[in-house]
Amino acid sequence: MKNYEERIEELEVEIPEPPEPVGSYIPARRVGNLVFCSGQGPLKDGEFLHLGKVGSDLTVEEGYEAARMCAINCLAEVKSVMGSLNEVDKIVKVRGFVSSAPGFGSQPDVVNGASDLLQEIFGEDGKHARAALGTSDLPGDIPVEVEMVVSVK
Repeated sequence: MKNYEERIEELEVEIPEPPEPVGSYIPARRVGNLVFCSGQGPLKDGEFLHLGKVGSDLTVEEGYEAARMCAINCLAEVKSVMGSLNEVDKIVKVRGFVSSAPGFGSQPDVVNGASDLLQEIFGEDGKHARAALGTSDLPGDIPVEVEMVVSVK
């Protein structure tokens, strides 16, 4: 059995307690062998890592950091449902929304922050289908929101 919890420690990634929902929804739901995570923002220690639009207020690198934090928060939701990230079988799908300045077209580079982290942790099982979408605004002026679907054992 793969020990993803150990791998997370080796990478010095801290999986926090899952953020509280900010609306009328649940953060994650298991259906059969799939866990569906609601969109997560780049919340770290109770504050957003960055705010603003990528391409004007923020660099691609800052957006990448934000996407990475979003993925960490999604993993926190998976862990809250499953009890352990060792129960992950594969990351199936990631969808990243990037609050983008007009004319900004590097959303895939930003969402790589989430994808790269997932592959660092889960290796081949972290490779996933993905969408990287630009949007004019996101709630609370966050720069990135990430949601994911994970298959579990």
